[in-house]
Amino acid sequence: MPANLGPEYLAAEDEYRSAQTAAEKIAALEKMFATLPKHKGTEKMQADIRHRLSQARKESQKKGAAHSVPFYFVPREGAGQVAVVGPANSGKSSLVCALTHARPEVADYPFTTRLPTPGMMSFENVQIQLVDLPPISGEFTEPWLPQALRTANASVLVVDVNDPGDLEEIEVIEERLHEWRLPAPRLLIGNKVDQPGGLDNLAALAELFQDRYRAIGISTATGEGLPEFAHAVFDLLELVRVYTKVPGRKAEISTPYVLKRGATVLDAARHVHKDFAEHLKFARLYRRAGDHDGLMVERHHLVQDEDILEFHI
Repeated sequence: MPANLGPEYLAAEDEYRSAQTAAEKIAALEKMFATLPKHKGTEKMQADIRHRLSQARKESQKKGAAHSVPFYFVPREGAGQVAVVGPANSGKSSLVCALTHARPEVADYPFTTRLPTPGMMSFENVQIQLVDLPPISGEFTEPWLPQALRTANASVLVVDVNDPGDLEEIEVIEERLHEWRLPAPRLLIGNKVDQPGGLDNLAALAELFQDRYRAIGISTATGEGLPEFAHAVFDLLELVRVYTKVPGRKAEISTPYVLKRGATVLDAARHVHKDFAEHLKFARLYRRAGDHDGLMVERHHLVQDEDILEFHI
């Protein structure tokens, strides 16, 4: 029997994945249980939520639990946190090294990465946090890995396009994520396309998984595909950048306000100052391309990436 999970349950589940404190986890779990349809098809899910809720409550009652931070917890920074997952020796650490100032250990032997290693990646004028994680493998997976993944806003899957064994590992990773009730990545990053046959292998991989992933080829050795990767990660996070201008002056475009896709003019005003949101009458919309200059838009107009807004209160 299908679970028929509604939008309220799915939203609560997203809150649980992003929860960073015991109180936030408990609140999200309680909401998940309250909004979960109660029928035979969800009996296992009901039991799982009850178990997780019981564990979360016990943890919150332990002495000092509210002040202890697990070693694998990485506070989110920048416009979003993206977990870099994949099998051993796929090049996850090399990718993080190539795009950030982080220096995870890189070696030819498997399971080099044993702890989360964060680093900040620049995409134009936005900073995005990448977190290198230990491999997910049929051979061995760190037991704390699912908890580290729940902190992230999204994840990307990195594989070696020249390693036939990574095809099986993709299936293992998908199974593990399903067991942990975590979403599968939407980006498949094929590393080492600079090696002989790499581009052909990438094309075959992209065709094989076209119904599940968007595939991007990169080489951490030559830098090929890295700008495309950064842009794809920005899109993956579903973000938009909004700039502001004072009437009669040029727009300030060095530091944008970063909002989720689907945000409105009112949301943008709220990011600038709460008084703007309370007293906003309308805004004038400008675009960096020069179109829509001075177009009057209402409070609930949806903003697009790199819109320039002039607020009138």
